[in-house]
Amino acid sequence: MNRPIATPRNVPLVNATRFRLAHEADWERLEQIVTRMEKRSIRALSDDDLLALPGLYRTTLSSLAVARDTSLDRSLITYLDRLCTRAYFQIYGVQTPAWRQLIGFFAGGWPNAVRSLWRETLFCLALTFGAALLAYLLIRGDPSWFYSVIPQGMAEGRDPSASAEFLRSTLYDKPKNGLLGVFATFLFTHNSQIALFAFALGFAFAVPTVLLILYNGMMLGAIFAIFAAKGLGPNVAGWLMIHGTTEIFAICIAGAAGIRIGMAIAFPGSDSRMDSAVRAGRVAGAAIAGTVIMLAVAGLLEGIGRQTITNDGLRVLIGSAMLLGWLAYFYAWPTVIRTEHRGE
Repeated sequence: MNRPIATPRNVPLVNATRFRLAHEADWERLEQIVTRMEKRSIRALSDDDLLALPGLYRTTLSSLAVARDTSLDRSLITYLDRLCTRAYFQIYGVQTPAWRQLIGFFAGGWPNAVRSLWRETLFCLALTFGAALLAYLLIRGDPSWFYSVIPQGMAEGRDPSASAEFLRSTLYDKPKNGLLGVFATFLFTHNSQIALFAFALGFAFAVPTVLLILYNGMMLGAIFAIFAAKGLGPNVAGWLMIHGTTEIFAICIAGAAGIRIGMAIAFPGSDSRMDSAVRAGRVAGAAIAGTVIMLAVAGLLEGIGRQTITNDGLRVLIGSAMLLGWLAYFYAWPTVIRTEHRGE
């Protein structure tokens, strides 16, 4: 009686060369179609390619299944796996043009993210102005406190020993040699760093974020105290306000994003810390991406507007208009796009 010949497990049940020759033409055509879609769009395909695409995709999936089950060579399995993955994303993935994604970000993604952080933003605003008031009271009582907040080298002469004439000149004199002011550049660089660090360090349970927001507020109060002591309080308020309403708001949003991540890590609830941080990071990431735009706008107002506009009333008007504009955009703007975090 004849017995069937046992086949070793490691011997392929399908001849690799014949298998490749039988299906390679379909794989190559699918790859050409997918590459064309990746480089351009689905509109670049002919009617024949569109009709053939689903069948080619199913055929390649079947080839991948056979290659895995019959232990064909590893390179062929890897090639088919990558080709199927690319085809899947082109067929089933959401193909949204870049311009539409950009519109979606400004119309819904960014304002929705900032709106969801309103508690943290309000907390950062309270920290900022509370620290500013504290620094102002300390320096008014003892001017030496100024050097504990702002190092003498960074003050550029704006310290308790400065005269009223010198301080006034820094508010209204045109920059020399076409420069837009060293101190203005310092303030922009400093505040940009504060905003980015406030967000980036939020993972440490938000402690560094809170400290940075406090320090930024104390610097604000220290500068105001020096000018107010010489009777220039309203003047420096307008000088700071033209760009400060945008810049301080941006820093507080960045701080709010950092605090959201820090709190998600510290109190993850029923989720793991990683899952909680990832979920919070989606909202915080959208908020901080828009904050970069706010800082750029503040930089223009600071580097150009503040140096060329010397009327106090106009400075206050511009600063107030910017603040009202941001508030309307973030909190009164209708939600055009529903986001995943609408309920947060």
